[in-house]
Amino acid sequence: MGGTDRRGFLKHGLVAAGGLGLGLTAWSRLARKGAAPKFHHALGPLLPVNDQTSGLPLLKLPKGFRYLSFAWAGETLTDGYPSPGACDGMGVVDDTNGIVTLIRNHELRGSSGPLGDPQKAWDVTGGGTTTLQFDTRNERLVDSRISLAGTLNNCAGGVTPWGTWLSCEEAPLTPELMHHGVESRQMRWQVENAQKSHGYVFEVHPEGGSNPQPIVPMGQFYHEATAIDPESGAVYMTEDRAPHAGLYRYLPKVPGKLHAGGKLQMLRVKGHKELTGAVSLNKPMAIKWVDIARPEQGHTPGTHDGAGVVAQGMGEGGTAFVSLEGCDFYEKSIYFTSKAGGGAGAGQIFRLNIEEKTLVLIFEAMERNGFSGPDNIIVSPRGSLMICEDRLGLFTKGQVLAGLDGKGELFAFSQINSDLHATYGGHDLHKTTVSSEWAGVCFSADGQWMFANIYSPGITVAITGPWVV
Repeated sequence: MGGTDRRGFLKHGLVAAGGLGLGLTAWSRLARKGAAPKFHHALGPLLPVNDQTSGLPLLKLPKGFRYLSFAWAGETLTDGYPSPGACDGMGVVDDTNGIVTLIRNHELRGSSGPLGDPQKAWDVTGGGTTTLQFDTRNERLVDSRISLAGTLNNCAGGVTPWGTWLSCEEAPLTPELMHHGVESRQMRWQVENAQKSHGYVFEVHPEGGSNPQPIVPMGQFYHEATAIDPESGAVYMTEDRAPHAGLYRYLPKVPGKLHAGGKLQMLRVKGHKELTGAVSLNKPMAIKWVDIARPEQGHTPGTHDGAGVVAQGMGEGGTAFVSLEGCDFYEKSIYFTSKAGGGAGAGQIFRLNIEEKTLVLIFEAMERNGFSGPDNIIVSPRGSLMICEDRLGLFTKGQVLAGLDGKGELFAFSQINSDLHATYGGHDLHKTTVSSEWAGVCFSADGQWMFANIYSPGITVAITGPWVV
């Protein structure tokens, strides 16, 4: 796919693939929801369905849907290296002649050595990405390789309009500061051998590269996900941190050239120093942006606390959220999740209207032991907001990939089958999937295939069927 065509797909594909795009009026009807999402009226209940790869009923899906799993943790990739686990954020960076190119994050830590070829790695740390190519016509994985290595805790990220992936490190680490004061969070992750700083955004090309470089002006903090406004080129970013996190935007000097420098800003919501607890539903709040003077200062001076950027923003009047996760651009708005926000601390979803300069809460989960912890999100080609659950309560059995449809109804689209007792590829599936979260949901250009990750043990699935949501 050429550059112009690729930009057109990424900018308009969410609407073009289906005529039922969800408008802003419909989103405004969304409301607080109870313990669990119900099945969708047009799809019916979820039933165990056998994986066409392993033969095992890994998932529960509506009638008529089927799926294939691939690139399991431990399997050998096309480049000869083992497929990593901890599969997290993921996106479609290209879709040409039925070959869907995915870039998948791996939220790995440690410092015993990087994924793949150490000569192509940023550092000795264990995080990174894999590039996967799935043939939707022949329904099989046709290529797979390590595309970024030597990073740390690559959690989520986002697709760019020019066909690359922004992979985000959820770990502000500076080796020369790491031994200061109390034991740091990073020390507990056993990365004391790290040689370089972390907590950055890396731009990943599908084929990978031998000299990965962080985009330092985009900030050193607990990066989570990104979403780009294709008209302005602004990059919106979430921060997964508690008790205080920011929503940021990066204004590049040259749109599409993120390494060329730019300005980092944090969201300020008028009249709100914090939006971490209960928030009025469907009530627009005026916003503006405050500048971050030193985006490279990831720690409060004299510490290794990872609060340097958010503290700067709050000092300038920026608004604090808590545990921000997924984000997506749709119809001139940014949708983003707070995994632990709200009155019950069970999760929220906000819409930032770029043109109107307003922020609105559109969803709040009401209990941690029900559907909770909204994480990665994407607007489907038919206009539903698809949500990966990372449940927060004690009862985590069978987490759900849910959706919010055009009527504002929360529904369950797929559930991990925690009743499965089986071993496959050396993995005890009941042990690893019973509490595993969903991650990395995304769609093919024609809207006929959904891709998503089962975080543990580390599996990617391709789902297809009679789509109506």
